[in-house]
Amino acid sequence: MSEKPSVLFVCIHNAGRSQMAAAWLTHLAGDRVEVRSAGSAPGAQVNPAAVEAMREVGIDISAEIPKVLTVESVQASDVCITMGCGDVCPVFPGKRYLDWKLEDPAGQGVEAVRPIRDEIRVLIENLIAEISAAPAA
Repeated sequence: MSEKPSVLFVCIHNAGRSQMAAAWLTHLAGDRVEVRSAGSAPGAQVNPAAVEAMREVGIDISAEIPKVLTVESVQASDVCITMGCGDVCPVFPGKRYLDWKLEDPAGQGVEAVRPIRDEIRVLIENLIAEISAAPAA
């Protein structure tokens, strides 16, 4: 197993919250953390309002595509963070599970997505601090 912690972000469509969270973690933690995102029912594309909101803070997620949640992606991750998909994420012993209660940005304009983006950044900063303080498994 690698020394690098891995984090999986899961939301229903893998088009908004989980994409923004994955981008924030990659941006703020660099190569110190392995980052994945997926959806239980992936959308056709990343939410354009999420793309725009992230572009405003200098992060480009326009090339990302929604990915389907697989058992393998959960097994390969140390921390699984769900965002509004409830019990869809398979549970394995020895993994850490967090559920972040975030408003769904689907169908909303960039004005509504900005506060969600900023809330995710704070959650990510706290997560990085926790991961960095924890001893490697």
